[in-house]
Amino acid sequence: MSENNLSIRPVVRSDYDQWLPLWQRYNAFYGRSGESALAADITLMTWSRFFDAYEPMHALVAESKGRLVGLTHYVFHRSTTSIQPNCYLQDLFTSEALRGRGVGQALINGVFDAARRAGAPRVYWLTHETNVNAMQLYDKVAVKSGFVMYRMTI
Repeated sequence: MSENNLSIRPVVRSDYDQWLPLWQRYNAFYGRSGESALAADITLMTWSRFFDAYEPMHALVAESKGRLVGLTHYVFHRSTTSIQPNCYLQDLFTSEALRGRGVGQALINGVFDAARRAGAPRVYWLTHETNVNAMQLYDKVAVKSGFVMYRMTI
């Protein structure tokens, strides 16, 4: 995709109707659909956090020819290993038809730029081990940490 046809920008309230289907497809990719779908109040709270100046959560969208074609959400948080906040790239999704055409990398670069502006020394993210297509991009733009994630639902 030509850079001329793509812009990366912060989400705005009027994007909701185009953001929501991307968000739903992202969640479906990770098995959060049907009976396992996120509750509507979680989606609405997530959306509202992007516009709350007291929240450390942010969103960027990729727009091409007036249509949203991708999204990323990221969070700044404190760390015990640095004074500046770290940046966790929590969600990244690109329309299926445009995968491999630079949208994902442009969104990641947008998060890198936001992290630089915030003085964050690090951006990091997770993906599922089966997401091999995404990992081909991630291997080009970042370094694997070697850490393994554990979690416990409470």
